[in-house]
Amino acid sequence: MTKLFILFASINGFIAVSLGAFGAHMLRDKLSPELLNTFQTGVQYHFVHTLALFGVGLLSIHYPTSAPLKYSGYLFLIGIILFSGSLYVLSISGTRWLGAITPLGGLFFLAAWASLIWFAASQQFANQV
Repeated sequence: MTKLFILFASINGFIAVSLGAFGAHMLRDKLSPELLNTFQTGVQYHFVHTLALFGVGLLSIHYPTSAPLKYSGYLFLIGIILFSGSLYVLSISGTRWLGAITPLGGLFFLAAWASLIWFAASQQFANQV
């Protein structure tokens, strides 16, 4: 679980930086300000939740069998794909119906954070650190 989540976080960090640069340099003059802002929102959420996914990977070093931690990692990954992915495609293609997918990604992010709450509430950290 540790290696997988750190690998997913590393790949997503690479993708987020690449897409952020692509948006800033290649899309600035091609998209309307509204669509460029939508793209940048996708990048921002991609970065934040990539770091959260990395944190899950680091926590799993000490808690490799934690189910809530594992759920959280997969939920963050699905959230990144649905939330940020839909915003990227919507921005570039202009296909508005893709905006209906974005809130599903947000629900996956909320579920991932709830799983982290479940993990934190169920652990006794005093002897683990």
